[in-house]
Amino acid sequence: MRGGSRRGILELGMKAKFIMETIPKHLASNSGNLEALLKDAFGFDSFRPFQHRICQSVVDGKNVLLVMPTGAGKSLCYQLPGVARGGTTLVVSPLIALMEDQVIKLREMGFAAERIHSGRTRELSRQVCIQYLQGRLDYLFIAPERLSVPGFPEMLAKRKPVLVAVDEAHCISQWGHDFRPDYRLLGERLPLLKPANVIAMTATATPRVQDDIVEQLALFEPQYHIHGFRRTNIAIEMVELLPGERLDAAVSFLRDRRRRPAIIYAPTRKKAESFAQIMGDEFGAQVYHAGLTPKKRDEVQAAFIAEDIEVIVATIAFGMGIDKPNIRTVIHMAMPGSLENYYQEIGRAGRDGKPSRAILYHSYGDRHVHLFFHEKNYPDEKILKNIYLRLTEGKTPKKKLCAETGMQEEAFDIALEKLWIHGGAIVDPDESIRKGHNKWRQTYKKQKLHRLAQIDEMARFAESSVCRMLYLVNHFGDREDNGEPCGLCDFCAPDKTIATLNHSPGQHEQSIIAELLDILVKKGSMGSGRLFTDSCQGRSVTRREFGYILNSLASIGLVQVSDDSFEKDDKIIHYKRVQVTGQGRCFEHSGINAIKIKGFIPGAGSSRTAVKKQRIESAAVIVKRRAGPQKSDHPVNPDARVRASLAEWRLKEAQRRKIPAFRIFSDKTLDQLASDRPTDPESLLEVKGVGPFLSNQYGDKILEIISATDKE
Repeated sequence: MRGGSRRGILELGMKAKFIMETIPKHLASNSGNLEALLKDAFGFDSFRPFQHRICQSVVDGKNVLLVMPTGAGKSLCYQLPGVARGGTTLVVSPLIALMEDQVIKLREMGFAAERIHSGRTRELSRQVCIQYLQGRLDYLFIAPERLSVPGFPEMLAKRKPVLVAVDEAHCISQWGHDFRPDYRLLGERLPLLKPANVIAMTATATPRVQDDIVEQLALFEPQYHIHGFRRTNIAIEMVELLPGERLDAAVSFLRDRRRRPAIIYAPTRKKAESFAQIMGDEFGAQVYHAGLTPKKRDEVQAAFIAEDIEVIVATIAFGMGIDKPNIRTVIHMAMPGSLENYYQEIGRAGRDGKPSRAILYHSYGDRHVHLFFHEKNYPDEKILKNIYLRLTEGKTPKKKLCAETGMQEEAFDIALEKLWIHGGAIVDPDESIRKGHNKWRQTYKKQKLHRLAQIDEMARFAESSVCRMLYLVNHFGDREDNGEPCGLCDFCAPDKTIATLNHSPGQHEQSIIAELLDILVKKGSMGSGRLFTDSCQGRSVTRREFGYILNSLASIGLVQVSDDSFEKDDKIIHYKRVQVTGQGRCFEHSGINAIKIKGFIPGAGSSRTAVKKQRIESAAVIVKRRAGPQKSDHPVNPDARVRASLAEWRLKEAQRRKIPAFRIFSDKTLDQLASDRPTDPESLLEVKGVGPFLSNQYGDKILEIISATDKE
């Protein structure tokens, strides 16, 4: 009901009052035979692991937090209980494409399912509201921002749902990897829908995020169901290679037909296109990223699923949503920004249960690229303070405030958005700004450090000396895992690795191994830094070489390396503690030359050269990006009428959603749209600043406004 008034929605509720009074209240059906309902209503012969217990909890009226990987069957855990409880299940989802897909699938099974989101007309949304109030829907999907429309939550409360399902629930947490301020409204609006119980679902949430979801949604006595993060058929390998060496390694690996179909994750669109072009000659690879038109993405996806192509190259920032069961290999061409993203991406391999492999190529420079973007997206606190101190109780136009600070518009928008999210600034839809509370520093600092910790955690994972799968299982707090090593990864089965480079230890490495084992036998355990100093004194060896040696000894059971930490100056300092094992105490030095060292380092000199080269490459990338914003391919010359029309619509949409106008799109994107004046979805996506989210959410309206203005 785009643009609908509070009065209109409430009047709609009053018109349905008679209908509501004449229809008996839905009573929870006999939930003792969920298996029969599963087969009769959904066509499945049996539940997947954990599903029955979760469904029973929801049917019994419990509040549930459900964290299970993509593809594990989360959707059924709200769909079946909703039917069993007899009434309408309200589903809150931030992804329009997923919403549309779920509605289609439920309708195909014979259920009455509808949706309300920004991509639908006011009249269609009104008809859906009538159906809801008449009790004619089994499922109603809504976008979270609908809860900010005046009168809409009250309309929902006129005929309360029997269950509320919150999908992508990590979005409500500032510690989640995809935090969205719109989701914060849920905690305020859910009380209107009681006594409906809530099931909050996500595929990736650490224990910290899990607790924050429960707190933000105010779930009473919630049941935590954290299941299924162990994948028993994926062998994970960490391979340290310089960026320039990775493509050849990936091509060589994929030449074995048994290792395809495969997904290659590239760090940027440009890299994805370059890799796909080179791999296209040998494997017929195609690129898949957010900058492609929807038509092109659909074509590539369909060809991949139909196995017309065997290798697809995608950006790590883009969730493809491809559910293809027989993907044999997932290769990351650079280190992802978080373990949450990494786990989701490798989870697309081996869904048919057959052996599969996940390879991560990484190096020293990868972390520095992430740190550069972290610095850009989370400005220094002094920058936010400079804006905050200029604010008053009165309203100040954004452009005036930006000019007073002397900041570039893009950098100012980033800082202002952070200040707004953390409450230091109150930004009206027309982008007039007032002073907020003075407690913004604490939450901003925590979020900035948390995001930095995610980058550090990813780096520690790549360099860890433990079972890779067990590391991931523990990271997500899987409460029912057996805690056993996987037996498949490069740590658990170093002799069965395929992509990992190993070498026999040279004389200098053999002497280091002998020395560190002798030290540990005497000391028992010590920090890896001190062990490096004591065992490598007088030897030409880097910390990275020493790390290779240590990890290799840990993988064959001679030492145990564990993560430890201490607090200093309000910061958590992580380090590795090394302990000799019983096997290590008894190990004869004569067997050292038979040990395989992970990582191709024939001598100390070559390793040091490689590390230096990495630092130079990373510095070059960052310096290039810091040199200034990239210029458009053509001059920006906005059409005044188109700009005015788009600005007017953007303001109305911002007022409707009660958010600042720049949250719809920035002034820079506004100018680019008014300059390029795209005429179709393809040309819209070519506009700088327009991504798939903006295109899917508002593309049709933007094109309609531009077309109408051009015809005037």
